[in-house]
Amino acid sequence: MVVTILSQSACSGCHAEGACNVSDMQNKEVEVFNFRKKYVPGQQVTVLFRESKGFTALFFGYVLPFLLVLLTLVISVDITNDELFSGLLALAILIPYYAIIYFFRHQFKKVFNFEVEENN
Repeated sequence: MVVTILSQSACSGCHAEGACNVSDMQNKEVEVFNFRKKYVPGQQVTVLFRESKGFTALFFGYVLPFLLVLLTLVISVDITNDELFSGLLALAILIPYYAIIYFFRHQFKKVFNFEVEENN
């Protein structure tokens, strides 16, 4: 099931929205695999995502790649003493990393799942 989320910036509800170009509103879609009740199109629901899963996503998306780049840079500079080569190698290490992430994307979908709850 695909749920459409109306994402608004904090200032999109402001009375000066028409005069300001900062306001932003867009639709985003998320896939929900496990839902307990039957929902109809157009029904308003609450989409839930566990905070602990958000930290895990943050780790795989930002922290681990940063550590890989940093460690590759430090180790390769220590071994080769060539800063240009080390810098390029440190950036190139991201190619196999994100290829692996892409290859295992279906497993990540199972780990990072959204839940739906009916609005009262």
